[in-house]
Amino acid sequence: MAIRRWRKLAILHKIEATYGADAAPAAADAMVASNVTFTPMEGEEVNRDLLLPYMGNQGVLLAGLYGRLEFDVEIAGAGAAGDVPAYGSLLRVSGLSETVTASTSVEYSVVEDDQESGSLYFISEKVQHVLLGGRATFTMTFTPKGIPKLRFTYQGLLGTISDIGAMPAVDQSAWTKPVIVSKANTTMSLHGWSAVAESLSVDLGNTLTPRFLIGDEVMAITDRSSTGTAVVEARDVATVNWFDIAQQRTRGALALVHGTVAGNIVEVAAPKVEIGRPTQGQTDGIVNYSLPLMLCPDAGMDELVLTVR
Repeated sequence: MAIRRWRKLAILHKIEATYGADAAPAAADAMVASNVTFTPMEGEEVNRDLLLPYMGNQGVLLAGLYGRLEFDVEIAGAGAAGDVPAYGSLLRVSGLSETVTASTSVEYSVVEDDQESGSLYFISEKVQHVLLGGRATFTMTFTPKGIPKLRFTYQGLLGTISDIGAMPAVDQSAWTKPVIVSKANTTMSLHGWSAVAESLSVDLGNTLTPRFLIGDEVMAITDRSSTGTAVVEARDVATVNWFDIAQQRTRGALALVHGTVAGNIVEVAAPKVEIGRPTQGQTDGIVNYSLPLMLCPDAGMDELVLTVR
């Protein structure tokens, strides 16, 4: 019996035409991921609690089984302005719509009705796990001297688990090489201040709820509360008064642009951001503030927009 190597992994993902119906993702639907954590069978254990003339473990019944996968994807463009990024299907099953403007950009915005679902194949050296009706949430992280990442938490209904004869082919041609977060590649504005920042993280904050009912089984997005954290260099209060902004519950815009070359630019925009209680710290002996962010809707479902161009 041959050993199975952890690093030999493949993830294929495709949008479903009908919820829970296998979309049969193939090589062109490959996700290029890192930092993978896979839980093949989440769910509940139901005890029988039988009263018998002897003691002992009576075993359990398994109920509400689903799979959970967490992984990082590099944030980059699509190679040409107006092309869909290779990770676009993952954003769509996270409750975002995809709007393509030819030769210009692809915009991802929050939707709450008619949210899409996906079929995901997770292959760990010749053992394939199929997850159906999948939905997700994600966090974004931008840290200087590092590759920006999207970390997805993906949950789907259990499909088949089976041996396959060989690892699948994966087509990486749609994936664009990322650029490092830096002064040259990245700009950020928060409440009108051109930020000098040590990091930015944004959490879409979807609540993923497995629903196992008589007559229906679904992985639902049942709530959303988008948050984040910005770690910025401290300035005097005349330049930017984070304490007053926090106390007054002032809402202002967050805007980050990463990349400088068309086809490899990603923008993050949040129009109405509240600042939580600042925490003072230091890095390299330089004072900084850690700012909790609350991304609030303005006119509804517009608290976060991602644009790839």
